[in-house]
Amino acid sequence: MRRIYFLVPDIATTKKIVDDLLLARIEERHIHVLAKRGTSLEDLPEASLLQKSDFIPAVEQGLALGGSTGMLAGLVAVALPPASTVIAGGVLLGATLAGAGVGAWLSGMVGMNVGNRRTKQFEDEIEAGKLLVMADVPTDRVEEIEERVTKHLPTVEIEGTEPNIPEFP
Repeated sequence: MRRIYFLVPDIATTKKIVDDLLLARIEERHIHVLAKRGTSLEDLPEASLLQKSDFIPAVEQGLALGGSTGMLAGLVAVALPPASTVIAGGVLLGATLAGAGVGAWLSGMVGMNVGNRRTKQFEDEIEAGKLLVMADVPTDRVEEIEERVTKHLPTVEIEGTEPNIPEFP
């Protein structure tokens, strides 16, 4: 999946885009609209906390950093003299898993309170009243969807795609 970003001037055009995406068989759960705080989106699919915050990248970074730190702590524990081979493997594995879990949890909590890095570049336009439509589409249909939207609505600005979107959000 890849995420396509559309910067849209008003609600009416946004509704047309969402309708067009639905006609192109993009499920509503893969369409997210982000607007200025207080803007009524009516029946448009509003972006959730996962799209508004930096939760997913933060968890990924915390998992990697915490796992690395836990592994280093496990290696230090194994290097101490009274460790036997059987216990050393368990200590190393346990420390790595504990570090990864704690790192993912802590950075996920921080990431929920930080704005999405990818949408930061659109903040000025959103505050000026434009709407940001994010659509998660299969990789092989990105060009087709972009052409379809610009053909019907030439005023829409396609702001590019994000390379990889996890399947679970």
